[in-house]
Amino acid sequence: MPTVFILFGFVFKFYSNDHEPLHIHVLKDGHKAKFSLFPVQLVENNGLKTAEIKLVESIIKENQEVIAEHWNRFFNKTK
Repeated sequence: MPTVFILFGFVFKFYSNDHEPLHIHVLKDGHKAKFSLFPVQLVENNGLKTAEIKLVESIIKENQEVIAEHWNRFFNKTK
């Protein structure tokens, strides 16, 4: 389970058996959500509050390319 980064208590990660399309899992305090990367969009929410979802979405938008680079490097899809 590679962790891309931790910010404001949110853990941004993907799983070693993940699949395309590119997406990121976000965990905090036993709750989790899943966001697609292109476009950044909430796919699934399991307990995060609306304000947390908005914050996480803005963090993902600001770091979209960094997350994609980590994904591609981990899954050997570098250019």
